[in-house]
Amino acid sequence: MNQTLKMITSVHNPKIQSVRKLLAHAKERHVQQAFVLEGVRLAEEALYGEWKAQLVLFTETLDPRGQAVVDGFSACGAAIEQISETVMKAISETETPQGLMVVLGQKTLPILNMPDFLLILDAVRDPGNLGTVLRTAAAAGVQGVLLAPGCVDAWSPKVLRAGMGAHFHLPIQNLGWQDIRQALKQASGKMQAYLADSAAGMAYTQADFSIPLALIVGGEAAGAGSDARSLADEKVHIPMPGGSESLNAAVAASLLLFEVVRQRTT
Repeated sequence: MNQTLKMITSVHNPKIQSVRKLLAHAKERHVQQAFVLEGVRLAEEALYGEWKAQLVLFTETLDPRGQAVVDGFSACGAAIEQISETVMKAISETETPQGLMVVLGQKTLPILNMPDFLLILDAVRDPGNLGTVLRTAAAAGVQGVLLAPGCVDAWSPKVLRAGMGAHFHLPIQNLGWQDIRQALKQASGKMQAYLADSAAGMAYTQADFSIPLALIVGGEAAGAGSDARSLADEKVHIPMPGGSESLNAAVAASLLLFEVVRQRTT
């Protein structure tokens, strides 16, 4: 079926220009409530997660696994376009394009009623760090990630690649601080908010992470801001006998998240 499509060979094609804008600009993604992912694995995650595709772009060199994804989205009613290798390379965010790009509508997965394990991120601006944190949060069983103002756009191409499909299974919400406070009030009983600090508070392994909690992790530059600090009930730190001033935000979040897992499974 796809072989009968007329191939798009110009980067000036309106559909290609629209995809380029979505790839490049967070404002465009926000206005259109859409985003672009690239590669077979991410596309599979979106398809199997029943996310609605608006447009699928593929090249003639796409492998059978990728072609099966195209056919799956086509069966769900997505618009399918074959594009030239030159066009794919021109718009791709990767060095070696796999020949598949998908435009999807954004949606916010609901946080379960009465959650007892949330993650709050404050001013995490590095796309690779945010994507890695989201991937780790999904693996650790976090029930919702609340992105405070100042975080990088969760739907940017770099965040999506680093997230490795976490976006399609993990509730991710952009909230102001007042809404974050309200979310904690509505959570499971009295939710304890633990703030990751570079030095203050108890060692993270000494904290009681078996209770309903929200972990607050700040960004790479200055850590958590005043709003995050005012929200915290307790501070925890990761001991660093080597004398380093701080850890990468993704590394710190990983240690804290899996300490929760350790305490709740032993």
